[in-house]
Amino acid sequence: MSHSSSKMTRRNAIKSGSALVAAAAIPGLSSPTMAASHVEMSNTIPSASGEITVLPVNHASLVLVAPGLTLYSDPVGDPSLYADLPTPDLVLVTHEHGDHFNVDTLRGITGRDTPLVTNPAVFSKLPEDLQARATAIANNNMLLFGDMRINAIPAYNTTPDRLNYHPQGRDNGYVLSLDGATVYIAGDTEDTPEMRSLTGVDLAFVPMNLPYTMDVDQAAAGVLAFAPKVVYPYHYRGSDTAAFKALVDAGGKGIEVRLHDWYS
Repeated sequence: MSHSSSKMTRRNAIKSGSALVAAAAIPGLSSPTMAASHVEMSNTIPSASGEITVLPVNHASLVLVAPGLTLYSDPVGDPSLYADLPTPDLVLVTHEHGDHFNVDTLRGITGRDTPLVTNPAVFSKLPEDLQARATAIANNNMLLFGDMRINAIPAYNTTPDRLNYHPQGRDNGYVLSLDGATVYIAGDTEDTPEMRSLTGVDLAFVPMNLPYTMDVDQAAAGVLAFAPKVVYPYHYRGSDTAAFKALVDAGGKGIEVRLHDWYS
């Protein structure tokens, strides 16, 4: 994506409480060209001024393309995986595990000024150059990126023999108000009270793989509790996503379950 000088004059800010942190420009989005492999796996939901396109990358890595904003969540892997995708205007990182956070990937896919939003644990692990353009947000806090509100939702294990994987208070999920749509990126979590109490979610990404997150039954029960309009199972290696879809469909909430192959 070309960053012309006129586009670079447009600035946004990350606001957290009373603090104000300058962020990179968000250039306008002009019909980005995407490789066929990503187009085949993509889908859209309507938003206030157009639509949001979902581009699954792999496992827990995904890209959202909204009017005026391209957002990456938990990008890992070789930077070539992202070569055909629009340049990120913002990168979110949920937690420190290697299938969600990789310094080499972040350096390879972002520009010199691309802002990052992370949980505090990841922020503490960033090298100085990346930390200089990162903002840490803890559980139950909110910040603004331009017009987009970012809420950090606790992501953690609740089953006794899984507590060591994602302890309560460390990792984030994110709820985004993105061009009039509400998007929930769960990160690695079980069906916590915080997840189950969400309302008004238009688009959700929910994990299901043992022992790290939850099984299919637990994931379906959590999704039926907060009833997003559209849900993508992701981070599901080894799980039966068709069984998940059947359980959600049987719940009678009218939730659209979209199944994509995140491991091709």
